[in-house]
Amino acid sequence: MGKTLLKKVWEIHKVAEISGGRDQLFIGLHLIHEVTSPQAFSMIRELGLKVLFPERTFATCDHIIPTEDTSRPFKDPLAEEMMQAIEKNTKEFGIKFFSPETGKQGIVHIVGPELGLTQPGMTIACGDSHTATHGAFGAIAFGIGTSQVRDVLATQTLAMTPLKVRRIEVNGALKPGVYAKDIILYLIKKLGVKGGIGYAYEFAGSAIESLSMEGRMTVCNMAIEGGARVGYINPDETTYNYLKGREYAPKGNEWEKRIEYWESIKSDPDADYDDIKQFEANDIEPMVTWGINPEQCISITEKIPEPKNDGEKEALEYMKFKPGMPIKGVKIDVAFIGSCTNGRIEDLREVAKYIKGKKVAKHVKAFIVPGSMGVKLQAEKEGLHEIFMDAGFEWRNPGCSMCLAMNPDKLVGDQISASSSNRNFKGRQGSPTGRTLLMSPVMVAAAAIAGEVADAREVFNIKSGSEGGE
Repeated sequence: MGKTLLKKVWEIHKVAEISGGRDQLFIGLHLIHEVTSPQAFSMIRELGLKVLFPERTFATCDHIIPTEDTSRPFKDPLAEEMMQAIEKNTKEFGIKFFSPETGKQGIVHIVGPELGLTQPGMTIACGDSHTATHGAFGAIAFGIGTSQVRDVLATQTLAMTPLKVRRIEVNGALKPGVYAKDIILYLIKKLGVKGGIGYAYEFAGSAIESLSMEGRMTVCNMAIEGGARVGYINPDETTYNYLKGREYAPKGNEWEKRIEYWESIKSDPDADYDDIKQFEANDIEPMVTWGINPEQCISITEKIPEPKNDGEKEALEYMKFKPGMPIKGVKIDVAFIGSCTNGRIEDLREVAKYIKGKKVAKHVKAFIVPGSMGVKLQAEKEGLHEIFMDAGFEWRNPGCSMCLAMNPDKLVGDQISASSSNRNFKGRQGSPTGRTLLMSPVMVAAAAIAGEVADAREVFNIKSGSEGGE
């Protein structure tokens, strides 16, 4: 019986078996940011420890950084304190810091892949729950807490309980106007927000394999929203073509050696899985959340369902929605395009393609936040920012922005946001009564233009035969 990618990579990085059925794993790449690292550095100082492999840790700033006025000191004293902490810690411990001055700052899960740090067969850890993003490359990537950030800094290892593997196949072709974001929202709806607990998700099938690397990152990014600690896709030519030539990607003869290794860690055709689920891409429509977790979602053509449990009743009450009402036509106040889920250049290109010549509804505050300085630079080279601003979108600097609102970008009162981000729980976007509707970037753009939740296929005349997917 063959092995899965997870099992192969796990065995390669296993240092020892430890108590409680856990394994000690070597972590090949450690990514840190300004919010979950300060206490970890304080702890290793108190213990008199050093960072064991500083060359394996890379830092950026994303959660707290403003996207409008980035002048120092930041107006938020806590944000300024965190920024000063990461500057001090990376300098003291010899860690590479992608600060704004380097021109490489951005959301940690966008910076890692675009610089070629993220590679197949790696174990990757970061103090952020959406670290599963890096699994798009065939890496095993864990989101970890602050105490585990300390552990990785001090030992370059983590204590982890082995995971089961669920293979999730999505086969066939996506309909026009359906994107990677719709795939993952659909899968979470089908499998539940707790369905992946104890599992790693291996995404596969022809619809997954046909996605670009950026689309694959969108899918893996939200594996954690389905309860899976890890989400990954076996590497292939699409992966290698994306990586080749990037700053930290292998060069010369080393590139060929790595290809050989990367091919070797792919799941075997006869791999033994703990579970297999199969879906048809043709069944997936543009998706929109109506509740307070990503499972509570429907297609744009459906009506909000009758609540089946107390959680759904709570969601309807919070969102001020009624069962039976269509999600299409719900008036929005804010349109946000960005985040580690959908703040990449392909997201922005797709939005620009459809909004050119159109105008944001007058009552909507709409803004686009590139995921990194690299994405921002590329978008501006292509003139995308002019299309956005001509349509009425604000064009911001890179950061997590309104995905989690640990910065000045926040909802006010019970505003409704059409958002390309990944979480919609109560208060996620900065207001304790704010309401978030998750959807693809093109669907956010359609809502911004229409002033209400809309079917992007109708707003932008996306028909069979036109480009779709990511």
